[in-house]
Amino acid sequence: MIDRRSFLRVSALAGAGAFAGTAFAPAGPRPADWSALGRGLDGKLIRPGDASYDNARRVFNSAFDSVRPSGVAYCKTAADVSECLAFARRYGVPVTSRSGGHSYAGWSTGSGLLIDVSPMSGVSYSGGHATVGAGARLVDVYAKLAAHGVSIPAGSCPTVGVAGLTLGGGIGVVSRQYGLTCDVLESLKVVTADGKVLTCSPTSHPDLYWASRGGGGGNFGVATSFTFRTHPTRSVTLFFLHWPWSKAAAVLKAWQAWAPAAPDALWSNCHLGHDPSPDVMVGGLYLGGKAACENLLAKLVDRVGSGPANRYVAVSAYDHAMMVEAGCASMSVAQCHRPGTLPGQNPSGRLVRDSFSAKSHFAYTPLSSAGIKALLAQVAAPGRHTVMLDAMGGAIGRVRPDATAFPHRKALFSVQYFSHFSGAAAWARAAHAAMRPHFGDHAYVNYVDPELKNWRQQYYGANAARLAQVKAAYDPNRLFRLPQGV
Repeated sequence: MIDRRSFLRVSALAGAGAFAGTAFAPAGPRPADWSALGRGLDGKLIRPGDASYDNARRVFNSAFDSVRPSGVAYCKTAADVSECLAFARRYGVPVTSRSGGHSYAGWSTGSGLLIDVSPMSGVSYSGGHATVGAGARLVDVYAKLAAHGVSIPAGSCPTVGVAGLTLGGGIGVVSRQYGLTCDVLESLKVVTADGKVLTCSPTSHPDLYWASRGGGGGNFGVATSFTFRTHPTRSVTLFFLHWPWSKAAAVLKAWQAWAPAAPDALWSNCHLGHDPSPDVMVGGLYLGGKAACENLLAKLVDRVGSGPANRYVAVSAYDHAMMVEAGCASMSVAQCHRPGTLPGQNPSGRLVRDSFSAKSHFAYTPLSSAGIKALLAQVAAPGRHTVMLDAMGGAIGRVRPDATAFPHRKALFSVQYFSHFSGAAAWARAAHAAMRPHFGDHAYVNYVDPELKNWRQQYYGANAARLAQVKAAYDPNRLFRLPQGV
């Protein structure tokens, strides 16, 4: 006697073997086959026509609301993921994985079977190590680790899933001190295309472990959990300095010389915004006291040549600082979610989705005066958009470009072009094109861009060839087929 899960898995493998090596495509699944899949899962399968389908299929960017998956599988376990992959192989169904649903190109959804790992969201801590389910949202990771007085270097968007962030590298608010998110990744569990659950580390499947540290989500398998090295937390100093737009050129010139060379404990960004009116702001945090932070900020102000029109510098608890960076300073952790009752949502959630377009660059050299002028001209154009520059250097730059799949270790700062609503794509496209002569061809895979030419080189640099080898070894039949799959 075998249970329903075992029967479906064996049948799927047999079905895969029946058409392997032939010229015949597998027959698509019937409604009864979808029902059988749902019964074989510990989690829940949601199909078109179900009451929660419209909520389940939507990702963060409402620009992709027209995409209608054939099924959304909320997987509770790695075995559920294996079950879904067996189904996809047997019936030739396109398969996509989703953690937080923030793919800029909409590639965390699709027309086939959508594997959502949100139910695997546990966060546990022991002896300097955190084990985090692949579906955990950053706001919950920060909050749960804060109870133990520790954290990991990660991003600021609260509803981003830890899986996508880590697999693409993970630029974050304390990365200059502690490295990228992938730099503190000690091991992870991955369900590969053949349904095997692998634990990957420096000593077990080291090539897949390497590729999972910056090679991009969705390429090699479905990650189900991560084990990270943590760092102790303490109070920090937050700062936000605003200058009038007339000082934007001076601020940008000063910031790009100051921020990447600052002590590791200081992270900052420079926002050049037109949302809804022109604005220039330098914000960030310092892993230390207010007096030392003020001394560092004074060096920036001296370079600018004039003080900010508005300034905020204050000591904060670490976990509250993460809420401030998330835009949730006045909210509870429960409120700092999308509203809803599905996994990854919260009934008390207040966060709304967005409609946007975005692109990226990395700056390996400072912008010249001509480059600064060109960038400010793009920001000053009509619309609702922002250019966000995040300082790198520090611990990020002390890792060899080939030590992980993330290659941009020598960059001074990352650049994100982000635009909302009407005309968003046209503005982002124009701004990116205008700055290409100044920044060159370097892009961040976590800001994935379907319009990029030579994207392998731009995302992965010299690491692209090794990533292709890992792909061939673990997914030779390319079950995972991203449009920009390695």
